[in-house]
Order: sequence, then C-alpha cells, then structure tokens
Amino acid sequence: MAPGPAVRAQRPIVDYHQLVDPNAKWWKNSRIVKRNLWIFLLLITSTANGYDGSMMNGLQLINQWESAFDFPTGAKLGLLGAIQNIGSLGALPFTPYLCDGLGRKKTIFIGALIVVAGAIIQTAAQNVEMFIGSRFMLGFGLGFCTAAAPMLVIEIAYPTQRGPVSSVYNALWPAGAVVAAWLTFGTFHIESSWAWRVPSAVQAVPSVLQVLLVLFCPESPRWLVAKGREAEALRVLAYYHARGDEDDALVRFEFDEIKNAIEGEKVQKQTGWLQLVATPGNRRRMRIIIAIAFFSQWSGNGLASYYLNKVFDTIGITDQTEQLLISAFLNVWSAINAIAGGLYCDRIGRRPLFLISTAGMLVFFVLQTVCSAQFAIHGNKAAGNAVVAFLFLYSAFYAIAWSPLITSYTLEILPFNLRAKGYTIFAFSVSASLVFNQYINPIALAALQWKYYIFYCVWVAFELVFVYFFLVETKNRTLEETAVIFDGLESVAEVFDDNKSDKKDE
Repeated sequence: MAPGPAVRAQRPIVDYHQLVDPNAKWWKNSRIVKRNLWIFLLLITSTANGYDGSMMNGLQLINQWESAFDFPTGAKLGLLGAIQNIGSLGALPFTPYLCDGLGRKKTIFIGALIVVAGAIIQTAAQNVEMFIGSRFMLGFGLGFCTAAAPMLVIEIAYPTQRGPVSSVYNALWPAGAVVAAWLTFGTFHIESSWAWRVPSAVQAVPSVLQVLLVLFCPESPRWLVAKGREAEALRVLAYYHARGDEDDALVRFEFDEIKNAIEGEKVQKQTGWLQLVATPGNRRRMRIIIAIAFFSQWSGNGLASYYLNKVFDTIGITDQTEQLLISAFLNVWSAINAIAGGLYCDRIGRRPLFLISTAGMLVFFVLQTVCSAQFAIHGNKAAGNAVVAFLFLYSAFYAIAWSPLITSYTLEILPFNLRAKGYTIFAFSVSASLVFNQYINPIALAALQWKYYIFYCVWVAFELVFVYFFLVETKNRTLEETAVIFDGLESVAEVFDDNKSDKKDE
C-alpha cells in the first residue's frame, strides 16, 4: 500500500520560492536577524522542558537527593518522574483558549511565570510532598509555554527558514538535557543538599528570560488576522520580511494567503473541536498526529531519558561517576544529532528522515536487547559494554527525526483555526504517553529486567510500518499550501485565484 493520492497532489499555482532572492544572505538582513533572536527566545522553551527530564535522571544518581526523599523506588519514583507531565496535562484544557484568545506571546508569559514560581518552590522543598507539588506547578506552566511557543515560532518564521527553525525547536530538548546532565555531574560532589537544589534553581533561568522579554516579541500575523487586526499583521510581515516595505511581493503573497485561508476556514466553520474529525482530511491529520505523539515517547527512549540508572543496573554499571558521565555524553550526542536532523529536514525531507530514524532505532534496540540478555544470563561483561555502544547508536537515530520533527510536523499539517486545538490533542497524547511510561517503566524494569525491552522491539517495528504507509511529505510548502496534501487542491483554490486576480488588478 503506497501513500494515498493526496501525497502526490499537484503543487499550488504560486511558489513562494520565486519571490525570494536565492542569493540573499539572511545574516546580512538586520530585520531577519532580529526576528531570529526573538525566535531563539521561544526555542529555549524546549530547552527548559528537556532540562527537566535529564535533571530528574541526574538527581536519582545523587545520594543527597535520594536520602532527602527517603530513597524513592517503584511507584513513588514513578510518581516523581511523572508528576511534571501530569501538571502539563492539567494545563491542556486551557491552552487552546489562551493561545487563540489572548495570543501566543501572552500565553507564554503566563506559563513562564508559573514555571519560575514552581522552580523556586522546588529549590526550597523540605519534603517529598513539597517537591512533588512544585514539579506539578512546573509542568502546569510548561504546558502553556510548550503549546504557544512552537506555534509562534512556526507562524513568524521567514518562509524559507520555517522548516529548519521550527524543527530545531524540539531539537533543543536534548540541548536542555545536556545542560542538566553536566550540571548534575558538577554538583554531584557538593556534600550538602545544594547538590540537588542548584540544578532545581537553574531550571528557572529560561523562564525568567521569557518573563522579562517575551511581551516585546512580535505576535503571530495569522493570529492578528484572525482577530481582525490586519493592518498590524501586515506591518509585522513587512517589518521582519521586507525591511518595512508593505508592497513587497513576498509580503503581499504571505498576507493575502494568510487572509484568504483564514477567511475560508471561518466560512467552512473549521473552528470547533468536532472539526478535528469532521472531514476525511482532518481525520487523516489526527491519525498521524496522535500516532507520532505516542511513538515519540513509546520507542524505548523513555528508559534512557528518565531511568538510565536502572538500565545501567541491568548491565552491571553501578559506579555513580561513571553513570553520570555516560548520561552527560549521551545527551551531548543526542543534541548534536537532533539539531543536525532539524537543520537538514528541508534538504532530506520529513518522510525520509522519519523512515531512516525509525529503521535505525529498531536495529539498535534489538541489538541492545540481545546484549542485555547475554549479560543477564551469562554475565558477559563485553555484552554489557556493547549495550552502552548500541544505546548511543539508537539515540543517534532517534534524535535525527523524533527529537526535531514531531512538533514542527504536527503544526505544519494543521490549518490555522484548528492549530491550537489540534496541537492540544498532540500535547495531551505526548503527556499521557509520558505519564504512562514514567510510571510503568520503573515498575516493569524491576519486575522483568531486560525482558521488558522485548516489548519495545515489537512496538518500534509497528512504528516503522505505520511511518511507511501513513506519513506524508510537507517540505517546501507554506503552512497554507500544506492543506492541499490533506484536503485537495480545491481547499486552497480560492486563495490562489484571489492572488491571481490581485496581480491582474495591479
């Protein structure tokens, strides 16, 4: 079964690449540089999220943290790992209404304030209940930030940079993990409770920057158009994309395309929750979105992200310094590969990257399972060391697609009026899968040891089949053009007819 007819749909009439000077260097345009600096402020949201997972991994390797909270294991340890994502789940019912009502940047501001408050309480925690409550707050605030930030990134990015820039958003998750891994390694030698309080305090840094600066960031032109603030939207596009020239061909194309697409969605009443499953195109979108959300967390990566010390225990690596060093280098390795995958997504394509990534994950997770079994059954030290090597290779293949692309791909395939709600479903699916994984993984590892890996081998094989048959290519399209893949040419025909009419009128 090959991808459906919509995958091979004819390209729209207008190609925005024709309106961009191919020889222009973005770093020579001060307005684009300024806009990219604002985007960087939004990208660190993902860094903050990645920091949390790695920090919890590192804290479990610090005796001061374990003794402070009575050496948590099993269900208690699972709750400590999962509570942050439970907090994110608690925020989800509110995020689409804040994103669509107040705007993207105000939603980020509110979320960042909550994160800062949670980090302060976490740093000052005197008992496990206080620590758990603070982590719920952190998750609740991050729920707002991680919903609004990637939407704003993808909606203000320069057209030819949108794919790499928006993909780097999620690729910075492992970058945050790198900071946390090395920080916990550095504080490991502090003999007081500051060994774990310092990493807890540093978690607030990205959110403090956002509290101070994000309200000065440009708002999404698409949100402004949807709110009837068309003149303001045109000024934003012109300022950042054409040095203030509102008559620039690219700016007019973007503005007209956005305006007509949003008007068309309103006419078709594509705004309610039921619209997510009301048409064949939207059902196809949701099938892909929910699948990649669960796949991103149910591919065995949760073991390395949150319970790496338990994995080490199964292969005889028990020295804390050695565990922390491997964890730190693994996060650096993952960050490098994730950023590379994000930057090259427009050259290679989303679908090929997902296929290469998932196939590589399957191969090396199977080898990791075989070697873990050899160590457990025969005590083969070489097999135990091989697990570490295969873990690095598995992480590289996971990172090139599943780290950078899941967020940008989800937002690319959603039309504007359903973007916040559709992304909420994606975020809910990610958080739900994380809560399940974080709670179940330590229990299953304790009970089954290496045999638990077999489940992931089978599951990743299923993921590869799904990716091959259902994921579609979206590279080199504007957000509005991507609707063609799912809804057919008629969904955007009016947009391009209007563009042609405007040109004739000129």
